[in-house]
Amino acid sequence: MRGQRAIWGGRADVRRTLYMATLVAVRHNPVLQAYYERLLAVGKRKKVALVAAMRKLITMPNAIARHGSQWDPTLHPA
Repeated sequence: MRGQRAIWGGRADVRRTLYMATLVAVRHNPVLQAYYERLLAVGKRKKVALVAAMRKLITMPNAIARHGSQWDPTLHPA
């Protein structure tokens, strides 16, 4: 397949909610904002960078829950 890909599988409600949460996070969370801007700086498309930030946004609370710790931005490098 060539060209831009589209996501259609999975749970649409969860994906839509995560997308909106990531839009807010890349504007207000310094860790995710730096990560998103770094991806844009190396030439990634905005939507691709946002989806990468979505994945990072999922892994951050999972790591916090797994270790039973508090939020520490130094543990989540951009």
